[in-house]
Amino acid sequence: MLELLQKKLESVFRNLRGYGKLSESNVADALREIRLALLAADVHYPVAKQLCEEIQKKALGKEALAGIRPGDQFVKIFHEELVRLLGEGEREIRPERPLRLLLCGLNGSGKTTTAAKLALWFRKQRQKVALVAGDLTRPAAREQLQRLGEQIEVPVYSWPDGTPIETVAREGRARGEREGMDIVIFDAAGRLDVDADLLEELAGVARLWEPGESLLVVDAATGQVAVKVAEAFAAKVPLTGLVLSRTDGDARGGAALSIQQVTGIPIKFLGVGEKPDALQTFVPERFVGRLLGMGDIVALVDRAQEEIDAQSMEEMAKRLKSNEFGLQDFLAQLRLMKRLGPLENLLALLPGFPGKEAVKVDEKKIKQIEAIILSMTPGERRRPTILNGRRRLRIARGSGTQVNDVNDLLRKFDSMRKMMRRISKGGPGKGWPKLAIPRALRG
Repeated sequence: MLELLQKKLESVFRNLRGYGKLSESNVADALREIRLALLAADVHYPVAKQLCEEIQKKALGKEALAGIRPGDQFVKIFHEELVRLLGEGEREIRPERPLRLLLCGLNGSGKTTTAAKLALWFRKQRQKVALVAGDLTRPAAREQLQRLGEQIEVPVYSWPDGTPIETVAREGRARGEREGMDIVIFDAAGRLDVDADLLEELAGVARLWEPGESLLVVDAATGQVAVKVAEAFAAKVPLTGLVLSRTDGDARGGAALSIQQVTGIPIKFLGVGEKPDALQTFVPERFVGRLLGMGDIVALVDRAQEEIDAQSMEEMAKRLKSNEFGLQDFLAQLRLMKRLGPLENLLALLPGFPGKEAVKVDEKKIKQIEAIILSMTPGERRRPTILNGRRRLRIARGSGTQVNDVNDLLRKFDSMRKMMRRISKGGPGKGWPKLAIPRALRG
């Protein structure tokens, strides 16, 4: 998200780094550009104005630090102010158990999907979780939640059509207590727009449910509309936090920089994709780091730790050093990369990487590589050197590709293996290659 804002900020910072010192003139020019960029990103005007005023005050009032370029000092001030802006409020989920959580939001905001994401997030922390299908208004909402519950292996409490919402709340609460659940998440009804009936029903559910946490799901792509939605819900239900959904697909995303400052409700989670595990806790320092092109190594490591088997990686490293790294290992690496998520999104977490628009990974090419490797025998995958012309023709036919495609893969694999072996022996130092996406995977 916020890609357009990120590009504009990079341009402003690049210009500032060309100056010998920060002056009232060049700071004013930079802040004018930043204010316009924030407004284009749909940031609330008073928030953009206040942020720029604070930055100006500090940028002109600070002595230049020895050895620090003026442009870098400005970036540091900007970083600190954004973190301060986003860092207010209690971000941790309450520790007491059992905990009843009320999830609300408009239809289309990703509320039901977020309910499943939250349930999986708690389950990964060894919490006993259940979901309550409390959206009796939207057609197929209960069925959607039940499918998601089966997918993440979390029970869903559901009642037949016509059951009063008060009964669902009372019986859902009692069943959660009876079955010893640590967390019970109530997926409340939504509407296509904020209306009085929705808010009154929600207020009634909240009185019966007595939630320890009340989270509102808002679509980050709706910008300042999300701020108005949050204000309307907060007037009826004491919200404890916000979940910004679809933050991976929004190029503007000003809601993230506005909503907490305007409403006073802290952002607790970010939805970063469609999959059940695509949910991140909101950490202001990490969010601002990504916005300013500093990356988010913590998120990258967290994601990798969920998917990577350390023992398997150690065994693979040994095979690499002993020249036994084969195409089966390469296939395993490709599949791991796919589990980690879209490669463009992972690259955006690396400091200084240009971003997803700079490198487009060809998913069709990855599938083609998989097909070619799977058309080989186990012996051929272990020892690609035995692949003569006759074998390569058979593999091409079996994978629906051309012999040239097979030859191209083998040539690139051999080059990659040599490079990886050199790295594993020498380590970082002279000749250490820069990060690059293999040409075989590029569009």
